[in-house]
Amino acid sequence: MPIGRAHTVAMTGLDGRLVEIEADIGRGLPGMHIVGLPDTTLNEARDRVRAALRNSGHSWPVGRTTLALSPADLPKIGSHYDLGLACAILASASIIPATPAWGRTAVIGELALDGRIRPVRGVLPAVSTARASKCETAIVPTGNLDEASLVPGITVLGASSLNSVISWCNGDDMLERPSAPRAPAPPRHPDLADVAGQDEARFALEVAAAGAHPLLLQGAPGTGKTMLAHRLPGILPPLHPDEALEVTAIHSLLGEIPAGGTLVSSPPFVAPHHSATMVSLIGGGSGIARPGAVSRAHRGVLFLDECAELSPRVLDTLRTPLEEGEVRISRRGGVARYPARFLLVLAANPCACAPRHEADCTCTPTTLRRYRSRLSGPLLDRIDLGVRMWPAPAGGSLAGHPLTGHHSPGHETPETSHQVRQRVQAARDAARERWKQLGCATNSEVPGPVLRAQAAPGPRARETLDTAMRQGLLSARGADRALRVAWTIADLEGATMPSRAHVEQALAYRLQHLR
Repeated sequence: MPIGRAHTVAMTGLDGRLVEIEADIGRGLPGMHIVGLPDTTLNEARDRVRAALRNSGHSWPVGRTTLALSPADLPKIGSHYDLGLACAILASASIIPATPAWGRTAVIGELALDGRIRPVRGVLPAVSTARASKCETAIVPTGNLDEASLVPGITVLGASSLNSVISWCNGDDMLERPSAPRAPAPPRHPDLADVAGQDEARFALEVAAAGAHPLLLQGAPGTGKTMLAHRLPGILPPLHPDEALEVTAIHSLLGEIPAGGTLVSSPPFVAPHHSATMVSLIGGGSGIARPGAVSRAHRGVLFLDECAELSPRVLDTLRTPLEEGEVRISRRGGVARYPARFLLVLAANPCACAPRHEADCTCTPTTLRRYRSRLSGPLLDRIDLGVRMWPAPAGGSLAGHPLTGHHSPGHETPETSHQVRQRVQAARDAARERWKQLGCATNSEVPGPVLRAQAAPGPRARETLDTAMRQGLLSARGADRALRVAWTIADLEGATMPSRAHVEQALAYRLQHLR
């Protein structure tokens, strides 16, 4: 019999490779043997494929069936190979014709015992890989059809059963086509107008949103730290199309695509519990390395409430993604890479006993030192904005803080999220236009050398940074981060270059949490 061929996709993180499946039906005792580094799930495909073929009305080939998955040195993990294995066997048995179009088609799906094709995770990045590998068509489960149709430049067809794929290969158009895309429903977030007072923290939240700067909120319980953090997504602008596709691909791997397969067009908000482990935060697990909370929050917000209750080892794993915007998880079969460019918000009490007023603190110096040391120096050095929040006075709101002087002047009613989001959008548009040659979307992504060489402020503003470094108040990394914050504050005010006042304001926010 001839050698049958089909194509599918192997995924390692968000990176994929096209896999060629070859089937040879030769002499020997009936059986099915898979070679090419299959995992346990793929080895179990023998029974699923055999039952699916038999229950779809096709006899199992007589003889020894060998299935080779190439590249042979690439580990193959998952159940989405089932449909490709079945199609390769059918092609070898001449039930499916070997047309040129079949060689440019990728098939993805898990088989049920009765021949139905079940949805699988990770279809969106898999179809993106097929398109990049010059495939013209992708056949996916009907349950993943809307999701797969989000990838432009490739024809996507949905199959509900193995027989429908066979009919399509023989010239009968039995496969479904995607429906017209639906616009996602606008998300509903709590409004920033609910927060009375705390003008310094509100402006820090605005700066963090405009430049994607990490933020630390410290204060007694009930001062509004969590309340502010949950209103941060409401002042963030929608994701750009390329960002939305990348975020949706991560959610596809996790099986969290919204109903109807729509793009994730709003920045995600992820708030893991303070008992989160290193694997749940960064990613990992047995077999294929799954994305963690930092990747789920890509292009959105990662909020760690009661952050001092997390293990210091877990918190310190945030240092690399904060610097590089990426997570790399090593496994025996390779390295899984996931994007992790998130806006980090930390909330912490000032001490372990956390009284409403500092004078009531009962912590010993040793207890206080141990509590505060849970946030390591290297991690704090990567936090751009620090705010100490104080209890609001009874029956009124706080006046504008003297540090920034930025508040709702004369407003008895605080600004709404919509009003703040308009300024954030304008600031982000200015930053994106300025750094478009670098491919940076926000000020926080700009490399330090480029920032100092091409976008350094005037001599007086630089003198402020130099003085802080000579006094030991700033590290070299801290100076770069303060300069990025100064650019964001300037963008919010519509300035074309940070002034000395902008740099001093950025330093004031930075030095608060380092004292």
